[in-house]
Amino acid sequence: MSATCRREPVILSPSTSLRTGSVEGFIAHFDVDAFYASVAVRDNPELRGKPIAVAGSSRRAVVLTASYEARPFGVRSAIPLYKARMACPELIVVPPDMQKYRSISHEIFDIFRKDARAVEGLSMDEAFIAVGVSTLDEARAFAAAIRREVFEATRLTVSAGVATAKMVAKIASDSCKPDGLLAVAPGEEAAFLAPMPVSRLWGIGPKTQTRLSVFGITTIGELAALDDTQLRELFGSWFHEVRDLARGVDSRRVEPERETKSISTEETFEYDVRDETRLIDLLRIQAKELAENLTLEGSSAQTVAVKIKRADFTIVSRQTHLAEPTRDARRIFRAAVYCLRRVALEGAPVRLLGTRVASLTEGDALQTSLF
Repeated sequence: MSATCRREPVILSPSTSLRTGSVEGFIAHFDVDAFYASVAVRDNPELRGKPIAVAGSSRRAVVLTASYEARPFGVRSAIPLYKARMACPELIVVPPDMQKYRSISHEIFDIFRKDARAVEGLSMDEAFIAVGVSTLDEARAFAAAIRREVFEATRLTVSAGVATAKMVAKIASDSCKPDGLLAVAPGEEAAFLAPMPVSRLWGIGPKTQTRLSVFGITTIGELAALDDTQLRELFGSWFHEVRDLARGVDSRRVEPERETKSISTEETFEYDVRDETRLIDLLRIQAKELAENLTLEGSSAQTVAVKIKRADFTIVSRQTHLAEPTRDARRIFRAAVYCLRRVALEGAPVRLLGTRVASLTEGDALQTSLF
């Protein structure tokens, strides 16, 4: 990462004045740097400067987060832990603490929500904030102040991107990690995006990226230069959206958080699983995670559902309605097992398993037996 990025640069349009230029609708994107790993380093300074990964202990475990010292070895989130250990023999593995992460996340989001700001949370450690009508330097100063406040409260660093377009703000924050602030001036969005790989655009996955490379299109700038006829041939009715995003045009605004209607967790297996015992073991872990989340939210749930994706990518789900709302992990687990067995997998390979709780109510309901 370049040093200029850490010094919080501003990309300026030649026609834009920080003192007099203004624009309506600046958006800031904030992302805690290597969240789980940074928490581990904060709580154990002996880990500072060392390659660490946050992951479970089994061989089939996947890396949840890797420190920046581990990433040059190819250690990234979502890769199998055994591959991470092979790539980096000195890797230090730290077990996750989801309850601690949620508690810190609540603290960070309390800072984000100050002064009735419009906040759109993307995950426990990532959010968009609507900055409102201001000059670029005011928007940048706002983002810098949020970063300082989060660090003072949690001792965790946050990278931020500021732009008039939602997607551009997120790409900017990703581009200046770790511990950076990057602001893109109005009118410079397309120039900022142009040299980047097409994979950075929202909606461009590996298959589409491969297909575009056949036509010699590897950068966002090359994609933005195509005319509508060429784009329609490549993307069909979706070409308008691709064209606008490639040129830095994104009209989506920050969507303030709505009342939580359900909470879910899921895991995709490295290898398809046929053993029901392993599936049930994962349901127990997921039930505990959901119970902790409900406790932090101050809620109870009366509906429990299980989602299963088979090896052929077909998805099936089952749910049950409890007699009383609960936040008890054992009751959620038993209900999830009941749902799983209603699917009648009969040894069919499973690639993903998830649990969801819904019908949320505030408070801790009277606990009764499940059935």
